[in-house]
Amino acid sequence: MPDAARESRWALPDGHLLRRIDWPAGPRGSILFMPGRGDAYEKWLETLDGWHHDGWQVTSADWRGQAGSGRLGHDRTTGHVPDFAVWVADYAALYADWAARTSGPHVAVAHSMGGHLVLRAVAEGAVKPDALVLSAPMLGIHPAWIPARVLHPVARTIAGLGDPARPAWKGGEKPGAQPRARSLLLTHDESRYDDEQWWRHRRPELAMGAASWGWIERALASIRALEAPGLLEGVDVPVLLLGTAIDGLVSWPAIRRAAARLPRGELVGYGAECRHEILREVDAVRDRALAAIAAFLNTHAPAWG
Repeated sequence: MPDAARESRWALPDGHLLRRIDWPAGPRGSILFMPGRGDAYEKWLETLDGWHHDGWQVTSADWRGQAGSGRLGHDRTTGHVPDFAVWVADYAALYADWAARTSGPHVAVAHSMGGHLVLRAVAEGAVKPDALVLSAPMLGIHPAWIPARVLHPVARTIAGLGDPARPAWKGGEKPGAQPRARSLLLTHDESRYDDEQWWRHRRPELAMGAASWGWIERALASIRALEAPGLLEGVDVPVLLLGTAIDGLVSWPAIRRAAARLPRGELVGYGAECRHEILREVDAVRDRALAAIAAFLNTHAPAWG
């Protein structure tokens, strides 16, 4: 844990406590980073601390029901949520409090499921950062060649056949993925992958496995909501999207479509050299991504004089 970082608990309006981490204010502005499904901020400490050293005040938090912020299902490993709107409302409350207490420019950064939720919050007018950066945002899921409008009714039917909070598969990020095969979905960098496992052993509460059928159905419903004509076209915020064509967890075609729809959208794409966790990849890939983010923020969220 970086010396400058401080972990704490922050109460949502309904009293639910979110675990969060903060680095002190810097002269560059403020970044609020939100992780993906099954994630914990420990995975991203290297990047978050790097931004702090670049002069940013940095904050990150768990999503309700993940890592050290409790669970919404019936066990400690299944990722469940009754509706993605719960997370959007939580994020809006966290963002409002954070923005009121920190100096600008205010930059929202998010990964995977977090990228989906933060983009939805921006598109629905719940928050308006000065700039938005999305790493491998979950704007579609696999199989990517089947539209969400087709997948969603199937998931709704399956979720309705039993308890929606029941796990949809055994294991971790993807059906059938074994522990080491999981790394083949996330990063080429074995040391960064092993760092996550170290944290899971040190803090067992961070571990999460399969999503619930209710999560899958609500994810597809939320994806379809973002696909509504005119919604992304109305986003008046500069947005940088980073994605990889070989992503085994989220849809690269959906990311490309979203980038084209966003009036101020910019896209940085990768190929076989990059897996899902772009900011935890090998240095050659990660350094390129960090440089693209820095250039984007220097243009669209310059330091306030």
